[in-house]
Amino acid sequence: MSDTDRVLRSNLKLRHLQLLVALDEFRHIGRAAEFLSVTQPAVSKTLAEIERMFDLALFSRSTRGTEPTPYGASVVRFARSVLADYDRTRDEIAAVASGAAGRTHVGAMVVAMPGLLSDAIARLKAQSAQTSVLVEEGDLTRLLPRLRVGELDLIVGRLEPGYAAPDLETEALYEEGMAIVVRPEHPLRRLEKPPGWAELAGQAWVVPPPWASSRIKLNQMFYQHGLNPPVDLIETASFLATLCAVRERGCVGFVASQVARHFEREGLLATLDVEVPIALPPVGIITMRGRMRTPASEQLIACLRDAVDGLGARP
Repeated sequence: MSDTDRVLRSNLKLRHLQLLVALDEFRHIGRAAEFLSVTQPAVSKTLAEIERMFDLALFSRSTRGTEPTPYGASVVRFARSVLADYDRTRDEIAAVASGAAGRTHVGAMVVAMPGLLSDAIARLKAQSAQTSVLVEEGDLTRLLPRLRVGELDLIVGRLEPGYAAPDLETEALYEEGMAIVVRPEHPLRRLEKPPGWAELAGQAWVVPPPWASSRIKLNQMFYQHGLNPPVDLIETASFLATLCAVRERGCVGFVASQVARHFEREGLLATLDVEVPIALPPVGIITMRGRMRTPASEQLIACLRDAVDGLGARP
């Protein structure tokens, strides 16, 4: 095996890193070549050059395309991290040169939108209108890998204990319960009294993914009432998908209380008068421990803390 430390420190160039990430993204030499605006032989030649540096096979080739080997997966993670730092530094330098206030990339779970994060961004923009905020919605299975390689600066969402790790730093902001919602004209709203859990069990539902603590607690509520959880399900971490399922298919939804109140005011959802006495992890901020934050990220975090007061949430 070659001197890996020397290769990582001195031999790998920016074009090498970009090619590795492109191959991992597209898993196909032809599509990676098209994305990089080079020829397929040039991609193959450069990949062979990188593999000679490491004296390792980084990608396996087959008729189905290219797949990273275990060695390749490690090098791709390194490439993503370096490229993310490069982009961040370039943006910061450009922001200083232009008089703007920089850029921050934030991952948002559904529970953080539209209340906490939208309020915090409004506060940030009031202070610095030229600061750019890139928001990516998703769950922790999608957002955490992007945080770890530096493609996100922070995540706002539930601090799920199952995803706690020594490399992550968390800050709890407030507690947030859940609400059961339907579209305003749903038949359940025409009942003389609020529906019971037996009636809810027979409905079509749109629910958080199986790993989410809110989903686990919802299932436990049905079990506590001697019922099996609903079987007609749509599982999603996207609020847009949730809203469409509730509005267009007539599903019963299970969303954060702040989210329910916001869209109830807009006339898009109605909250059922059903108590959901479950304890859930707090909503807060997740960052990488020891990673230097950009000024824009620090500013957004300060605005998130300030926005909690405006929510009237329980800290």
